[in-house]
Parts: sequence; structure tokens; C-alpha cells
Amino acid sequence: MSVDSVRLARWCVEQLGSPPVGEIFRSGHLSAVIGLRLADGREVVVKVRPGSPRVAACVEVQRRMFQAGYPCPQPLTGAEPFGDDVATAEVYVPDGDALPSEDNASAEAFARLIKLAPRPFEVSTLDPPPSWAAWDHNEDGLWSRPEGSSVNLNEVDGPKWIDDAGRLARDRLRAGQSEAVIGHCDWLAGNLRWNGDALLVVHDWDSMTVDSEAVLVGFAAALYSSVDVDQLATVEETERFLDAYCHARGRKFTDDELQRAWAAGVWTRAYDAKHQHTVGQPIASLSESEARERLRRSGTA
Repeated sequence: MSVDSVRLARWCVEQLGSPPVGEIFRSGHLSAVIGLRLADGREVVVKVRPGSPRVAACVEVQRRMFQAGYPCPQPLTGAEPFGDDVATAEVYVPDGDALPSEDNASAEAFARLIKLAPRPFEVSTLDPPPSWAAWDHNEDGLWSRPEGSSVNLNEVDGPKWIDDAGRLARDRLRAGQSEAVIGHCDWLAGNLRWNGDALLVVHDWDSMTVDSEAVLVGFAAALYSSVDVDQLATVEETERFLDAYCHARGRKFTDDELQRAWAAGVWTRAYDAKHQHTVGQPIASLSESEARERLRRSGTA
């Protein structure tokens, strides 16, 4: 997504009271994420993306988490119009370590997030969830449509093992239910920065969604690698994450919750694998043997 610099400067004056005088960084795929230095000396991050009712709710969750003392960037605006899109601004939090030295630190940080997050009824809608977390979508076919894309994953054949993994995981998730909570569904190592073993900041608050605790933890446990920010969790890392999360929250998952956590991990990894196959990329998010082992732990294979 390209962002017009004149419009960006005007938005900063209107919403932040100061124009940008320098650009710190620019990144993003479905959205444009721009680090700016303002004339008044502040360093901020402006994020521009297509408008959606859920954006305002995500900002509200982030605001409440910051007020509760959770390490996230302080929001400086709500979801404000930016041409046909919407934009938000937050304080820029630089630096930090890519990974902590303590393997359990990420699971403990996720447990604290779930504990401090507002209840779903306290914020406006977080629907629809991001596509990789939308296992219970109401679209036709097995797979939900990726954001910002005309690609239909259901129109591409196979690989059969990916479709089977996604279907089995979805069926297992639908076979159980528990209280809905708010959590982060893109708990990748690259979205977290550390100061030693202390969490410095969590990014990507557009990835807030509502689901059962076991499902949200299952997503996180399947994604977060404690050894490499460019990799996804191994089966063994997922197991350790789930154990550490339960220890941090002070209660073990029931057998049903644990199986649904494993199934959630299969769903999100299979979704990404299906997308990679559909757009002609190497399948890197899941292997057939790993899918089989994760499904076994979910009680479906």
C-alpha cells in the first residue's frame, strides 16, 4: 500500500498537532506502517490500512492494555479517516532484543495478556477475525478469503494433506466450546521485543480477536519460536509453550482444551500453507509429517 506524503503530513497536523520532519522507517504489506519524527520532537508510528469496524475495537483494546501496564505502544489517536482508508498513530518503541534467553518468557507474557485484556462485551466488534484465525467463518468452502486479495483458496486443488489437515482441525474445534476471551492471534516472535527476559513491547495490535482461551493459546503456541524469529514453532516448542502457559495461569487445561489448542495450531499453520501453495510459493508453514503429529495430539488422527 502506497501512502501520499502530502496527505500523511496533513493527517499528522490534524491528528497529532505537528508535521513530520523525517521518516524513520516504512514497512507493511496489507497496511502501510511508517515511523516518523515530528517537528515537536516526538517519534511516532502511523499505520494506514483499509477501513473496517474492527480497527477501532483493536485500538481500544490496545489503549486499555497500555493503561493496565501491559508493554504495548501507547495509542495517540483512534481509527481516523485517511482518504478512503483509516489511520492510527502510536508512540514509537525502538530497539529491544529479538528473543529472550528464557524459553518460557513468551508463554508467560501471553498469559498476562489474556488476563489483562478486556472482556469481549466491553469493546465494539472484533469481527471478522483475521483470515488465518477464522476457522469458524461463514463463507463457502473450507478456507476463508485472505485479506486484501481476490484469491480464493477453495478454488485451488490440494495438496490433499493440507486440505485434510484444515478440515480435521476445524471439525475438532467445532466439537468443543468455552467462554470467549480477547487475545492476540499473530503471536510471532517478530512481533515481540525484549529487554533481557522482560517483555519490552508487543506489536501488531490489529491482530486482536475473540475466541476461546484454548484456541488463542493454540495459535500462539504453534507460531512462536523461541530460537529463531524467522521460523515457526516445532512440535516440541509448542508443547513447552502450552505447559508454560498453564503454569503461568495456575491451572492446567482439560483434555478437551488441550486438544483444541493443538487443533487451533494445525488450522492456522495449514491455512498459511494452503495460501503459500495457492500463490505459488514454497510450502514453509507446515509439513505433512508435522501436520500428522499435531493432529494426533489434537485427538483427530
